[in-house]
Amino acid sequence: MLDNSLSRAERLRSLSAIRRLFGEGKSGFVYPFRYNFLIHAVAEPASEEPKHSSECVKIMFSVPKRFHKRANKRNLLKRRMREAYRLNRSALVEHLASNGQSVELAIVYSAKECHSYKTIEYAVQRVLEQVIKRS
Repeated sequence: MLDNSLSRAERLRSLSAIRRLFGEGKSGFVYPFRYNFLIHAVAEPASEEPKHSSECVKIMFSVPKRFHKRANKRNLLKRRMREAYRLNRSALVEHLASNGQSVELAIVYSAKECHSYKTIEYAVQRVLEQVIKRS
């Protein structure tokens, strides 16, 4: 059975890594998200068995207080973003593992209105496709 959890090891938490990501990384926009990503080559060659996703992807989700003042709205949107990523990340992880790469990814919600889960899931899928295409 696949492990669909989003562990702490998969989250991008380091302040220096976040600064490097926003300073040196590539960016894009898929409504309602702005995303930044930075791809690294893994030192070891790709092995026979696929890597665990925590070794390939470090991700962070953000909803600015500028557009959503209430914490409960920000938390709702972040939960929806995490769930959509968690269920759709397999293609990105497989692509990175086969190419011997790792990625740091930041997804920032940049719309003023609160969208449904279906809209957010479709946009997260598009973001992951863009990262795969540009890696």
